[in-house]
Amino acid sequence: MFIMNNLIDDQEKALQILKNKGEITIKELAELLGITTEGARFQIMKLDSNGLVKSENRSKGRGRPKQFWSLTAKGHSRFPDAHAEMTVKLIEKIRTRYGEAMLEEVINATSADNRANYSRQITTNDSLSSKVEKLAAIRDREGYMAKAREQEDGSFLLVENHCPICSAAKVCQGFCRAELQTFREVLGENVEVERVEHILSGARRCAYVVKEK
Repeated sequence: MFIMNNLIDDQEKALQILKNKGEITIKELAELLGITTEGARFQIMKLDSNGLVKSENRSKGRGRPKQFWSLTAKGHSRFPDAHAEMTVKLIEKIRTRYGEAMLEEVINATSADNRANYSRQITTNDSLSSKVEKLAAIRDREGYMAKAREQEDGSFLLVENHCPICSAAKVCQGFCRAELQTFREVLGENVEVERVEHILSGARRCAYVVKEK
């Protein structure tokens, strides 16, 4: 039973790593899991047999092509989408019965609550670095698998590897628009926020470049 639990744990850890990294070789996966290359290959083969991962052979410079592994749509679906079916039905019900204007009003009210919550934790006196780190921590707690890092040009990259409201956002992109506006208002009028990757546009994650104006 202990061995079986370890195998399951390694598979779940592998899924988490692939979700965060996007794509990875078996050797890299082995290092991150702290197991042998053969052990990592076994985990990947199990995930592949369940349709959770896919591979692509690609060359990087000279030498033989390397095999990179990433999550399939089924693999991504293993990560929670908060009350997806119920939320989508509720959105469609509001849209049908009360119209787009009422739906927009609901989104705006939700965004106002989020801004108030974020603003209690991110102050105008914080440095930009501190603001972005705090925002990433908040979003991570909310299930977005968020992290932030400073880039070479002094700007910051805020990355969200998961969207727990993806199903809702697909049927109403007002959520994405409101989210971007919330970031801009919370981080301050002297800060520029640009979405550079978007899950709904086919990217594996959402990413934002944050910098001083």
